[in-house]
Amino acid sequence: MRCLFFGTPDFAVPTLLAMVEAGFCPDWVISQPSRPVGRRQVLTDPPVVAAARREGLAILQPERVREASFMDKIANPRPDVAVVVAFGQIFRQPLLDLPRLGCVNVHASLLPKYRGAAPIQGAIAHGDPKTGVSTMLMERGLDSGPVLLQAELAIGEDETSAELAPRLAVLGATTLVETLRRLAKGDLEATPQDHGQATVAPRLSKDDGIIDWRWSARKIYDHWRAFTPWPGISTDLAGRRVKILAARPAGSGEGAEPGSLLGLRQDRLAVQCGGGTILEIEHLQAAGKKALSAVQFVNGERLQGGERFTDRHEILSGAAAK
Repeated sequence: MRCLFFGTPDFAVPTLLAMVEAGFCPDWVISQPSRPVGRRQVLTDPPVVAAARREGLAILQPERVREASFMDKIANPRPDVAVVVAFGQIFRQPLLDLPRLGCVNVHASLLPKYRGAAPIQGAIAHGDPKTGVSTMLMERGLDSGPVLLQAELAIGEDETSAELAPRLAVLGATTLVETLRRLAKGDLEATPQDHGQATVAPRLSKDDGIIDWRWSARKIYDHWRAFTPWPGISTDLAGRRVKILAARPAGSGEGAEPGSLLGLRQDRLAVQCGGGTILEIEHLQAAGKKALSAVQFVNGERLQGGERFTDRHEILSGAAAK
């Protein structure tokens, strides 16, 4: 099979390497352009490009895949299949139609759940006990194409998105290789998705991490797991943004207003959450300050009792008013 590979971040690297190992070596590895990174603005290759260089593979890094010069480059000879893993650009119809067997996307969810840019975070934030990967034939809709293969994976009770993503990347690699093998044999049928069951996990923003203290402590913890390391979860205290770096649900009690600071418990700051539940915070970081333990934070802020973290709806409505 003549293959193309489209991918950019670390998540895509295991699939590229698995393709090479299985004998589906791509004619071209296509990735986003290398960009300046850090204070010194050092030109840095995307992870897929770095991996492709190590493997001695041919690389293309177009600014836009719709450019005629790029399309001419990859069209002759016509590829049998294009594999797409977290590439980062929209495919127009001429590119979707180019490969003889289509463009096969590796998506990190059990479609039709969590279509969109943040499926891993979506599954964890919703407290799902399992997730998985899907290979699908791409079409113009958002992750709406027919599914080829799926594989499931259990989510650990305390697992973060940063921990889950590498496991899903490996699962996606093995699932993609099996997909290519069966496509080559001609014994794999695509199954249309049930669009009525679709959910969406759109690209994350900083506002997604603002805490709603009316949620249960477990739901807030699940959002911390989902949004670590970015955008993290945060709240406001007396008009200043505070990032919650480490926390755990800790049973129920008190019955105070959600967001109320209940004082230190075994060196953790207890906060009232919805449903009578309690979140115990271990480390925090106020905007522009260094990270602190809960004890250091309470002492530094001279908290006397009665203080309350601002709720999400109050923060966002205030931002809207401004």
